[in-house]
Amino acid sequence: MSRALDITVAGLGLIIAAPLLAVAVIAIRLETRGSPIYKQRRVGKDGKPFELLKLRTMVSGAEHVGAGLAVNYGDPRITRVGAILRRFSLDELPNLVNVLRGDMAVVGPRPTIQAQVDQYTDRQRRRLEVKPGITGWAQVNGRASLPWHERIELDVWYVDNRSFRLDLRILARTVRMLATGHGLYKGESGGWRPTA
Repeated sequence: MSRALDITVAGLGLIIAAPLLAVAVIAIRLETRGSPIYKQRRVGKDGKPFELLKLRTMVSGAEHVGAGLAVNYGDPRITRVGAILRRFSLDELPNLVNVLRGDMAVVGPRPTIQAQVDQYTDRQRRRLEVKPGITGWAQVNGRASLPWHERIELDVWYVDNRSFRLDLRILARTVRMLATGHGLYKGESGGWRPTA
């Protein structure tokens, strides 16, 4: 997908999602203290770090207690509002700002943390050849139900086969999954769904 199209999709997405974002921000603030926006350092294209923006779905300071950066199924640090946001992947809506900033694309491998990148093989590092995305081939092909290495293999396949047509296919599947409440990122119990 071209940069111009990424900007168009992200811009329209933010305009459409603005009322929902406002409600989510208020709900987060009413339930728990702390900023409703969570920022976390992630690894982007060519290994360049950037600050990922998300709606906070856990108690403030969650990365310093319990399982740390890992989030397991039924994690007690997840708030009631956070559980709803995660179910529909609404916590990822601020990623649209990352797309406008140029840190991310609409479609691409999900951005991850440095600790995970440090474990990559040379082949797995190929997923860093493109900008990370809000949604991707791994997310619409099993996401958390797949082992970590299989998700990365799907990302590498995407890097080798990416095209405008494939991006449209991924977007169509993403919309279908979100409409049915099958969030793209929920329940990643393999220890690699970073906190938010």
